[in-house]
Amino acid sequence: MKNLYLSAATYLLLLPLSMTSLAEQPQIASKPMQGMGNMTEEQKDQHARAIQEHQLQMHELSNKILAEQDPVKKEQLKNQQLVLMKAHHAKMMAGHHRIK
Repeated sequence: MKNLYLSAATYLLLLPLSMTSLAEQPQIASKPMQGMGNMTEEQKDQHARAIQEHQLQMHELSNKILAEQDPVKKEQLKNQQLVLMKAHHAKMMAGHHRIK
């Protein structure tokens, strides 16, 4: 519970700072991303669901890591999460390079 309060307090303190940095950035004319602009609504929905699934997996692992008391098991969960992060990053980079 203490971690939850600390996380919430950190978020509430950093939120105004992030908002001011966004406000100072020049506004760029919005145009659809090249890869997303050609997608059908169904493809966009599938893409959003894939992102959602990844986020749920990451959050589930984060919760398990925070709850785990055994340092060895905690490290195993961290390594599992790291593998998931690297796989997601590689997938994003492959798609990014394909678009260019």
